[in-house]
Amino acid sequence: MKSFYLTDAGKVRSHNEDSVTILKNKSNEYLMIVADGMGGHRAGEVASSMVVTHMGKRFSEISTIGNKVDAINWLNDNISEINKNIIDYTNDHEESKGMGTTVVLALITKEFLIFGNIGDSSGFAIKNGKLHKVTHDHTLVNLLVEAGDLTEEEAKYHPKKNVLMKALGGMEKVELDIFDVDTSASGILLCSDGLTNMLTEEQIEKVLNDSELDIEEKVIKLIRKCNARGGTDNISIAYLVKESGE
Repeated sequence: MKSFYLTDAGKVRSHNEDSVTILKNKSNEYLMIVADGMGGHRAGEVASSMVVTHMGKRFSEISTIGNKVDAINWLNDNISEINKNIIDYTNDHEESKGMGTTVVLALITKEFLIFGNIGDSSGFAIKNGKLHKVTHDHTLVNLLVEAGDLTEEEAKYHPKKNVLMKALGGMEKVELDIFDVDTSASGILLCSDGLTNMLTEEQIEKVLNDSELDIEEKVIKLIRKCNARGGTDNISIAYLVKESGE
């Protein structure tokens, strides 16, 4: 496996509220996380870093994630704990009211591949050079599209397209959407909406399929492209590719 992650504040925001990481445990299992924080007084970056720090600490403490059921339970237990921690923090810090974060994650073992998400950060499996979106955005416009009240095209430019229906810290009980993904995927891309709002899937694929660039250069180029188009949001990318024979 080769992996690389990077986060960038973009061109408009004064600071970066995203957090991102890729971790490997003793059993060569990987955990990838992107969290896109929200809330005033820098509270967004507190919330997103709580996700990455908590999950990272817990993942480093275990030698293996176990079977698929163990893995799903582990993810849900930790997400519930983080949600409670964010709510407790908000109750203790008046200035952080409204603080929360999205999360998208992927857990990769020899036997299975699991994605999970809350909010509108995206998880893609890569097969034959094509991006296949696995996760489901918890946004108001997505609900309207599903109900038939908006077209996909109208949703792209809707004034309320960033209104989240679900986020960590937003309600007492929140659960990950869990996706069991075919392990034949050759790569995984997780990102905040700072990437997907700036570049189409075709534009992202073009960079990822450039055989002259190494994995780090691809991620850096994607961020540069977002910034060249205005960089209106923080941009975070976690990218992992399997090497031949894996």
